[in-house]
Amino acid sequence: MLLKLQNGTDVRGIAAAGVPGEEVNFVPSQANRISQAFVIWLSKKTKIPAGELKIGVGHDSRITAESLKDAILKGLVAQGASAVDCHLASTPSMFMSTVYDEFKYNGSIMITASHLPFHRNGMKFFDAEGGLEHDDITDILNIAEGLSEADGCSCKITEADLISSYSAHLCDKIRAGVNSAECYEKPLTGLKIVVDAGNGAGGFFVEKVLKPLGADTTGSQFLEPDGMFPNHIPNPENKQAMAAIKQAVLENHADLGIIFDTDVDRMSAVLPDGSEINRDAIIAMMAAILADEYPGSTVVTDSVTSDRLQDFLENHLGMKQHRFKRGYKNVINECKRLNESGIVSPLAIETSGHGALKENYYLDDGAYMAVKLLISAAKANKEGKKVGSYVAALKPGFEEAEYRMKISGEDFGAYGKELLKEFKARALAQGLNVAPVSYEGIRISFDSDEIKGWLLLRMSLHEPLLPLNIEGVRPGDVEKMKALVADLMKGFERADTSILK
Repeated sequence: MLLKLQNGTDVRGIAAAGVPGEEVNFVPSQANRISQAFVIWLSKKTKIPAGELKIGVGHDSRITAESLKDAILKGLVAQGASAVDCHLASTPSMFMSTVYDEFKYNGSIMITASHLPFHRNGMKFFDAEGGLEHDDITDILNIAEGLSEADGCSCKITEADLISSYSAHLCDKIRAGVNSAECYEKPLTGLKIVVDAGNGAGGFFVEKVLKPLGADTTGSQFLEPDGMFPNHIPNPENKQAMAAIKQAVLENHADLGIIFDTDVDRMSAVLPDGSEINRDAIIAMMAAILADEYPGSTVVTDSVTSDRLQDFLENHLGMKQHRFKRGYKNVINECKRLNESGIVSPLAIETSGHGALKENYYLDDGAYMAVKLLISAAKANKEGKKVGSYVAALKPGFEEAEYRMKISGEDFGAYGKELLKEFKARALAQGLNVAPVSYEGIRISFDSDEIKGWLLLRMSLHEPLLPLNIEGVRPGDVEKMKALVADLMKGFERADTSILK
């Protein structure tokens, strides 16, 4: 069943052997059928005959990328479409291949499994309207179920250097944003920027963006594509990855460190003193950069942001926070909805580092976020300031933790819903400060002599799990909140709360 490969708005599976207990379930023949189905689906949606469609295919550095790409290209042309091999690329650049005048593809496919380990891989899909939705992927996989593997004529496969065009676009954005009369061509002159690409697809940012703009990139690391990811997981949420970029910044006395995930749709940063600009801080930084241009506007975030972030956004920047559901497509679609309803919302961003700007096609693009950060860093440098000044007013956190509690048995969704309903009722009965509006789970804030901080108990998007996020302000706050949650969950035996003890 190909439907088992669906992961929200992506296709993902185990594409290589080598990890005990994880059998390969995503092979080139399946990718071939899925790419054929994409042609059929796209032709139906656009009402363009399959023979007139042009579809680009790119990939990150994973070890299974080439074999999957070969099968996908053959599948596209087997259905009559023209296929373009875009080689090593980023996920955002594959969407932009539907935008740029020199490409204007009808659709595109990115072969990636984002930050997941080396043995996994997958497919992301775009048309001219953006990334596909959950139901679109379901439709494509259902179509693929009825197809057989097929090879098309290689005469309909061409090649393109997409990443160079994408990089030139980013350079133009930085030049226009800094708008420096004395060094327009090289506006990053005088800045030392360290990049960690984690051996994913992001190494181009040094050679094709930073160096041409005059930045000193000494100390940049793990730029060479290597699908085994030998140095660390290419994931800005990973502690080892953040420690690596932090060390590089400090050792090289850099003005800024930038770290990308494998397919460059996420980024985080490190300031000269080693402060990590990730999770709440990356949201705060991007909002601060946009605040003057969009005064009083609304920032859409995921549900696990802190109370201190809300305080920064609303009381320091004068913006509004719309704390929505987890999932980058959820926050992006909510940002679109707000703008369509007349509420100005320039930014949709998750604590994971997925950030999409209205000005950039609502595309979650780590390189574009880096562009906005670099523009601000260059302007601050000209004024004798540091880019860290943008988030200086963000209160520091003390301790945060996430606990994931399994739900056993059938129909876990209904059980979790009932548990959350009772959890909220018990919390209110104890007089706790439960958020009156929560788009996901039950959120409780604490501001007493006994406990200061917040917690969020919610259902996982796809799994039989109850994630609990907690952030405390002082030593002991997390433990106290954890004990309180365990007490509020008493009697719900199918939820494994042993992790809270």
